[in-house]
Amino acid sequence: MSERFEKLLAMLAREPRDPFLLYGAAMELKKEKKYLEAIDYLNKTIASDPGYCYAYFQLGQVNEEAGDSEGAKKAYRDGIVAAEKKGDAHAREEIAGALMMID
Repeated sequence: MSERFEKLLAMLAREPRDPFLLYGAAMELKKEKKYLEAIDYLNKTIASDPGYCYAYFQLGQVNEEAGDSEGAKKAYRDGIVAAEKKGDAHAREEIAGALMMID
């Protein structure tokens, strides 16, 4: 595990539902190609903050890298809905673009 990941875990011990920390941990795991663990942290991010649009985008990306195109499509579709609810047109367009690449 990276030093950064260890620091994130220490902070998560104090704030276990902090979406920024959960997302950061997921990104560290993604870098290490620990896809199942990254997916778990991204799902925790979304559960903690359903409006965290880029967590859906990264969840789709990680699923793609793990070879799960159906999981990726679902993440992207859910992300589009979340971005629309939040009113984040930029995130919606970015996530929709990712979906178009695999759909």
